[in-house]
Amino acid sequence: MYTPRLKSKYTEEVVPALMKQFQYKNHMQVPRLLKISANQGLGKNANTDKKVIDTGIDEMTQITGQKAVQTKAKKDISNFKLRKGMPVGVRVTLRGIQMYEFLDRLISVSIPRVRDFKGVNDKGFDGRGNYTMGVSEQIIFPEVNIDKIGKINGYDITFVTSAKTDKEALELLKTFGIPFKK
Repeated sequence: MYTPRLKSKYTEEVVPALMKQFQYKNHMQVPRLLKISANQGLGKNANTDKKVIDTGIDEMTQITGQKAVQTKAKKDISNFKLRKGMPVGVRVTLRGIQMYEFLDRLISVSIPRVRDFKGVNDKGFDGRGNYTMGVSEQIIFPEVNIDKIGKINGYDITFVTSAKTDKEALELLKTFGIPFKK
């Protein structure tokens, strides 16, 4: 059976390193990556042009390898001409093999393609061991064909971990290979 590279790295390298660093008594105490959630807001064109949502769904599906779904507005906001139930973006939640494959492509292929890259900002932790980072352009992903893009959009990628503190989550993501700023 196929095992993703980062999943085997987790069992062979990450668990022993974190057990030693945080003095866990059991390997089940070591924090792990539970899911990766990616979402994209498509702006004011999303509710007037159906093609924008379809294009967003297609791009996110290509990037993550899993079918994306549209997100809808939860409440009315008159200043943005937004009504409850109107489409506003797309999202996808990755778990298991697809999560590890996406993380591997993100670390080894996509992040190095960012122009003037100085490291991922380590300020995106929420206090409960989850980390959110922003990607300013979808063209850093090799799955996206640059010639077929109508508008450059950004993404938010959230890593949900079982870590209790931000320090544990930071070390978990560092040992996976996410290049944080020094």
